[in-house]
Amino acid sequence: MSRPRSFRQSMAWLHTWSGLVVGWVLFAIFVTGTASYYRTEISHWMRPELSETAADPVAAATRAGTFLQKTMPDAAAWSIRLPSAESPAVTVYWWRSFAGPFHHALLDPATGERASVRDTHGGNFLYRFHYELNLPPIWGRWIVSACAMNLLIALISGIVTHRRIFADFFTFRRARSAQRGWLDAHNVMGVLALPFHLMIVYTGLVTLSSMLMPWAVKTAYHGDILRYYADAGILVAGRPPVGRPGQALPLGEIVSRAVAVMGETPELMVVSHPGDAAATATVYFEEPPGLAHLHPQIAYDAATGAELGRVGEAGAATRTGAVMVGLHEAHFAAAPLRLLFFLCGLMGAAAVATGLVLWTVARVPKKGAPEGLGLRFVRILNLGTIAGLPAGLAAYFLANRLLPAGLDARADREVGAFFAVWMLAALASALYPRPLAWPIALAVPGFAFLAIPGVDALTVGEFRFIGFDIAMALLGLLLLLAARLAGRRVLARNPAQSRLHGTAEA
Repeated sequence: MSRPRSFRQSMAWLHTWSGLVVGWVLFAIFVTGTASYYRTEISHWMRPELSETAADPVAAATRAGTFLQKTMPDAAAWSIRLPSAESPAVTVYWWRSFAGPFHHALLDPATGERASVRDTHGGNFLYRFHYELNLPPIWGRWIVSACAMNLLIALISGIVTHRRIFADFFTFRRARSAQRGWLDAHNVMGVLALPFHLMIVYTGLVTLSSMLMPWAVKTAYHGDILRYYADAGILVAGRPPVGRPGQALPLGEIVSRAVAVMGETPELMVVSHPGDAAATATVYFEEPPGLAHLHPQIAYDAATGAELGRVGEAGAATRTGAVMVGLHEAHFAAAPLRLLFFLCGLMGAAAVATGLVLWTVARVPKKGAPEGLGLRFVRILNLGTIAGLPAGLAAYFLANRLLPAGLDARADREVGAFFAVWMLAALASALYPRPLAWPIALAVPGFAFLAIPGVDALTVGEFRFIGFDIAMALLGLLLLLAARLAGRRVLARNPAQSRLHGTAEA
């Protein structure tokens, strides 16, 4: 009879399997989420035609309103993101129903017409992939939430399991054995940024809490989510349409009044029921300094310009939730702190990757024993995800520079290049000779990232993008270094061992 497991042994089992079953999705979530800390910079790089000169927001709002009036006067709502030094173009959305579809355009603030820039999703694709996986939103968010809960379980059980976790952090024993080396690497990446990992997964779950636990709001407000938002101090209470046509003021006049009241330019304007006599224009301002992700708002009668109300004072629960969202998205972070968040995100991805590889290394069969189907399957998934995803990201950036600027559905083709190259890299890595699988699989995205600065110089060649190009080159060099280390491990073994054990120990 086998002895019952101790509590720590049970936690070790839980840590192993809770991390493995969703590890490949978690790696993609960490990588794209980490990149999202620089989504504004990514979007700037992917739209090189846009200048960095900020336009007059009052005139830009009037021109955007004229464009939307011509495009969809009977929309349920319009959304206008005004130009700023960080985002000089005017971004507009319009829709007939909150169920969609949502239409989008980028406008030249000087003319109010569609901007002559390449069609791209920019950094927003990576941001939304991070929590929706490019799936229908409700499905993607539920899958990400389930993976985040598994990660929280893996983190807590890992802390319990590794009783010498902080002592092991100061040791790295790669030379002793492949398994010991990967375990130490996993410990270092996990412990060094452990507070960040706990914070980011918990705040991510809180961010999606209204979807995960909607019952209190549904019960108290009978499904009227907008009234709940108004009472909670998140939004200004809206007005229902009256069904009579109305003539709205130029939207620039609304912006001008908001600037006079607040002393700053709003970043966003939403017009509800444009064309109706009860149309409402709500302006949103940049969140004030601090952790809370709450935007000051003022609602105006779109026809008369009279102020209808302002967002109420947020209660303790609302402010606590807003702080959680602010911590997760790091809008408050200045450049040094944002870089620290980025590095911690990279360590989170590395912790997941080393844990996945460690699982295969620990289960390599003894000499002469057959390799199980499950082990081969996990090894292929590791190669396809850990090395394939970076190849897809490099293809996404390269497609932005190489696809013709006027190509139809260009933005979707960039996304298609991301998934196509990711899938091709994953399939190819499964066919590589076993001893060379990891070196080749890591070298491919490494060279692809190194190619990005050169392609950018040949196609655009603007010095203002030098920081982005340097970052791409550094990522390429990092991947090539990993490929070299993997290859060195293979060369250190004799050919017979390489054929037997593959590069799981690389």
